[in-house]
Amino acid sequence: MNRQDLNPAIFRAYDIRGIYPHSLNPDSACLIGRAIGSEARERQQQRLCVGHDGRLSSPELSLALISGLRQSGIDVVDLGMVPTPALYYGTHALNTGSGVMVTGSHNPADYNGFKIMLAGHTLSGDEITGLYQRIQSSRFTHGSGTRLSQDISEAYLERVLLERRLRRPLKVVVDCGNGVPGPWIVRLLQRLGCEVTALYCDVDGTFPNHHPDPEKAENLADLITEVIRTKADIGLALDGDGDRLAVISNNGTSITPDQLICLFAQDLLQRHPGAEIVYDVKCSLNLPLLIEQQGGKGDMWRCGHSMIKNRMRQTNALFGGEFSGHLFFADQWYGFDDGLYAAVRLLQLLSDSDKSAAELFSQFATLPSTPMINIAVSDEDKFRIIEQLTQQDFSPARVCNTDGLRVEYSDGWFGIRPSNTTPMLTLRIEALTTVALQRISQLLEQKLKQVIPDLQIPELAVTNYTNPTDRDNTHATVT
Repeated sequence: MNRQDLNPAIFRAYDIRGIYPHSLNPDSACLIGRAIGSEARERQQQRLCVGHDGRLSSPELSLALISGLRQSGIDVVDLGMVPTPALYYGTHALNTGSGVMVTGSHNPADYNGFKIMLAGHTLSGDEITGLYQRIQSSRFTHGSGTRLSQDISEAYLERVLLERRLRRPLKVVVDCGNGVPGPWIVRLLQRLGCEVTALYCDVDGTFPNHHPDPEKAENLADLITEVIRTKADIGLALDGDGDRLAVISNNGTSITPDQLICLFAQDLLQRHPGAEIVYDVKCSLNLPLLIEQQGGKGDMWRCGHSMIKNRMRQTNALFGGEFSGHLFFADQWYGFDDGLYAAVRLLQLLSDSDKSAAELFSQFATLPSTPMINIAVSDEDKFRIIEQLTQQDFSPARVCNTDGLRVEYSDGWFGIRPSNTTPMLTLRIEALTTVALQRISQLLEQKLKQVIPDLQIPELAVTNYTNPTDRDNTHATVT
C-alpha cells in the first residue's frame, strides 16, 4: 500500500478506527504496525502484547499489524482472541507495559481498529495523529522482531477473582451480544458461584442477534425480558470488546451509568476517605454532589477511555467512570477500563448487602434528563459549531470548556461536544425539575439555531424527555 493512500480520518482522538476493507485493511494495518513499533522503540519499549476481538476481520488485521511491528524490530507476544481488558492485563502480567488491541469495540461489524498503550500510557490526540505523520514521512525503525503466542485466559480469570467472594448466591443473566467477552464472563461468574443464564455469549463476528452496544436501549430488550422471566437478581451486558458494562436491576429497570458510578464511588470513599475520582463531562449533577458529601475529590474530565485513564495516572485517582459505561479501578486493580472486573465488584457489593439490586440503586435518585441526542454534522463543521457556541452568552451560568461545552445553571445543565468517533455532535440535558429542563432545552435550541439555522432537530420539549433510565439515542440531522 502506498502511504499516500492511507486515510487520515481513521486516526481519531482515542484510537485508530476504520471500515474494513475500505479504510482499514491488511496493508494499512502493516503500515500502522511499523509506525507503532517505531514509536515504541523510541520510547525504549522492545516487547508488545497484541490481542484481537471476535470480528471476522480481526485475525487478518492482527497478523498484518504483528508483521509491521516485527519489521520495526519489536518482539510480539500474541495473546490471540481476548477481550480488551485481558490485553491490558497481559501488559502488566507479562511485564511488557505496552500493547495493541485489534477491535471495533461496540461499532458495526464492518468496523475495526486499534487501541494502543505504550509504557503504561494510552495513546490519544496528537499521539495518534503522530502515527499517521510518521507513516507519511517514512520515519520507521528496522529490525527482525520475534513472535511468541501465549494464552493468558486462566491467569486473567484467577486475578479477577483474587479475594473476591459472594456472601450469598446470585442468579445472573448476562448478554454479550456475541462479542468476545462472552465465554470469559460466563466462566468468571460461574467460578464466582453465580447461577448464570447466558444470552448471546458465543462469539460471532456477524452479531446476528443484536448490536454489541449496551448504551442503546434496544440492545438491552432481550436481557430485560430474561431477567424478569427467570426472576434473576441482576442482569449484566458487556460491549463488543468487554471494556464497558451496563446493568439491569431485578425488576427489569435499566440502571443509569451515573447510578453505577455513584455506587462504586460511595464504596470507594468509605474505604479510602478523601480519594480522588475522575468522571467525564456527560455525568450527572448527582455524582459530584455524592463525591463531595462522602468527603472525596471530584475531577470532571474529557470523554474517552484514553483521556480518563491518562488523567487518573496524572492525579493518582483511585476510580474513574464515563457515562458511556467505561469503569476504571485503580483500587485493587490496574486503572484500566474493564467490564468483567467491574461486574465482579458489583456482584460482590450486591451480595454483601441484604437488598435487591433495585433497592441498592434506589438510593441514587435519577434526575429529569434527555436521552443522549446525536446531531449529524460533517467532521469539518462539528468543531466550528462548538467554537461558535462557546462565543455565545450563557450568563449567569458557569461555563466549562474541558471537552466541548458544558453550561451549568443553579438548577440544571447541558453538555454538547463533538464526537471523536463519528461526524456528530452529542448532546445531553439534565435538571432538578422538568420545568427547569424545558427552560434549559429551549434556551439551547435557540442558541443552536443561531449558529446553524438549517438544523433539523427533534423538539427539545418536555414531550421528548424520557425516563432517565432510558439511554436510547435521539437523532438529529443538518440538511
